[in-house]
Amino acid sequence: MSGPSDMPSMPYGQMRDQALRNRSIHTQLMEMVLSLRQTVEDNITQLMTRHQQQDLALEKQRHNQAVRDQEAFLGHLMFQMLHYLQSGATGDRSFQPPDASMDSRVDVGGGQQAQSSRQTCQTFYQWSDFEDTFISYDLSNRGTDISALYHSSFQDYNTYQGNKYHKDKNILGYINLGTSENKICIDLLAEKLTQTDMLYTDEDLLQYPDWRGQPFLRKEAAWFLTSYCKAPARPDPENVVVLNGCSSVFSALAMVLCDPGEAFLVPTPSYGGFIFSTHLYAKVELVPVQLESQVTEASAYPFQLTVDKLEQALLGAKIEGKKVRGLVLSNHRSPLGDLYSRDSVMKYLEFARKYNLHVMIDEIYMLSVFDEAIPFHSVLSLESLPDPNKTHVIWGTSKDFGISGFHFGTLYTRNREVASAVSSFGYLHSISGVTQYKLCQLLQDREWVDNVYLPIYRFRLQEAHRYITDKLKVLKVPFLNRGSGLYVWINLKQYLDPCTFEEELLLHCRFLDNKLILSHGKTFMCKEPGWFRLIFAARPLLLRSAIQQFHQVLVEQGQDWGVKQLEDAKKEELSTSQPAAPARVDELCPEPSGKPDPAWTVPSASAWARVPCAQRRRASPGEDSDTDCASLSAGGGSSSSASAREALAALQGSCALPSALSAPSWVSEARPRGFRALDSPPPRWTPRARPSRPHGARGAGARPAPTSTPPQPLCPAEGPSIGWAAGGGGAR
Repeated sequence: MSGPSDMPSMPYGQMRDQALRNRSIHTQLMEMVLSLRQTVEDNITQLMTRHQQQDLALEKQRHNQAVRDQEAFLGHLMFQMLHYLQSGATGDRSFQPPDASMDSRVDVGGGQQAQSSRQTCQTFYQWSDFEDTFISYDLSNRGTDISALYHSSFQDYNTYQGNKYHKDKNILGYINLGTSENKICIDLLAEKLTQTDMLYTDEDLLQYPDWRGQPFLRKEAAWFLTSYCKAPARPDPENVVVLNGCSSVFSALAMVLCDPGEAFLVPTPSYGGFIFSTHLYAKVELVPVQLESQVTEASAYPFQLTVDKLEQALLGAKIEGKKVRGLVLSNHRSPLGDLYSRDSVMKYLEFARKYNLHVMIDEIYMLSVFDEAIPFHSVLSLESLPDPNKTHVIWGTSKDFGISGFHFGTLYTRNREVASAVSSFGYLHSISGVTQYKLCQLLQDREWVDNVYLPIYRFRLQEAHRYITDKLKVLKVPFLNRGSGLYVWINLKQYLDPCTFEEELLLHCRFLDNKLILSHGKTFMCKEPGWFRLIFAARPLLLRSAIQQFHQVLVEQGQDWGVKQLEDAKKEELSTSQPAAPARVDELCPEPSGKPDPAWTVPSASAWARVPCAQRRRASPGEDSDTDCASLSAGGGSSSSASAREALAALQGSCALPSALSAPSWVSEARPRGFRALDSPPPRWTPRARPSRPHGARGAGARPAPTSTPPQPLCPAEGPSIGWAAGGGGAR
């Protein structure tokens, strides 16, 4: 708090100007508050009188428009109020939001660093969401809505694009294991796409293409789907439509099958891009079919989709007055990695026929099954479909061939009316003629695809999957162990306290602080907080760097949790008694100069004893994590600080990478500079239910013990590490 002597002297004229400016600010602020009050009252009046109108349909449209106008106006007023408050406090009329750089960490102790990370994350997202939602001086309401949705959906991706990791040019950039991009066989595709037969160009390829896609590409795509989907009959090329990406195809389907406000059923967790694709043009809602990780009598495995759950979601949507027009399925299932059985696909199609629903099936991971024991059943392989005219299949080359930059997506439907309507979007979403020619050449070279590309691709996927899952087992991180796709669905619930979506977002921000991007569960509409998707379809050096940073985040998260437990226990002890002045700990979180941090003190052994035994084991990352409770609290009296000192020192751990997390033998590249060495495994947190805490140990906000056990990984045995080169998988 400043005293009078701390205030700088100011000339009389400057003081007068400052006073007038403050009075002007306060006057304008009061006027805005009164205007804000009047607008809120008008809004409430409209809400109360809405159902008293005669023409409900017309009134609903007018009401919605009025509400949007008032919301935009309220947001504008709120931002102006913040602007004037800020300028009044600083004496400066210019207003700048706080710097929300994702790399704003400071070198402080565990508790302080956690608080800094949380504040940075909350500030970043609050200001970004506020600006994107409310500040729209030139955009229409629709434009403001689209802009807000875009920034909220692609915020992390845009950050990554501005600061990408590169092993030579930018080793401190962001490593992106959140976007499902296939980078594991870029060398094979780069070589293939520069061969002589790919470099052909003629006049027709330089002109406007057929909006449905060039005839030669649609014909080749039909043959390709016949071969790899095991279709009993070749799809008619006239029923094939080509657009610039599967998201464009899905967005076009939403436009031609639904009116604004209508809905699709979608099992969740599901691909988050569906939200943006359906909302951008069509304004179609997604009704989630909520699936749970708990294994019950109704669910034989985690996140199982059943017809009963589909019918419950459909009934709930009808009760809410929503008109459901279709069902969206992904096979394989993003982000879970599951494949639907043939019987399951037929049951879902029969459900859709019963309720007169369209079915859109995304099979973009068709060729990315690397476990030979798991069969892939395309909907095109079925002898007969319950409703062929309402079954629409989507496929593209972004995932299976790792050429997402080509933006190739294709639709196959027997419904000529739907195909014709979707084709009209080729006017806006077609692919260049030169690109279509290259794609045709790629798809028709079956000898290269079957004998060179697919064996190597699947071998590398399998090895990368084995490497990343072995590390997850060492770190005691549960995950769904599947044999297809480019990613693993991992369970980090044990690192959230309490287990909420807010804590999930904070953990996500901690990954960002460490320059690692993962996709968190809420972006996939997951019902349960704590799930993350981790991409493994990357080169070995990138995976090794990523797993180091992933491990570092878990260590930090575990240390902060342990420190928080000790602080809570200390507060409890201080509230019941008046202890002697505690000693200081020089060993824990020292300053760079080696001097102790005065913020850290040692709680007595009785405070440590109040923390339940299981929680102390989690807070101690050493090998002797099963130490009996009595051994940690023995001594008492004058020797209590020594016991507490040892317990607190165990939280800090060492700084060397454990042998199980060291560089695998299949990685020959040298360690990049700029990455902190990590020696200790994270705290031994187990996915089982936490023991009940004594009263007052964590306060009212403590998370209750989970009612179910998350899916467990296989035994944490370290698998063999195998190297792969450009042609290493041909013999497998």
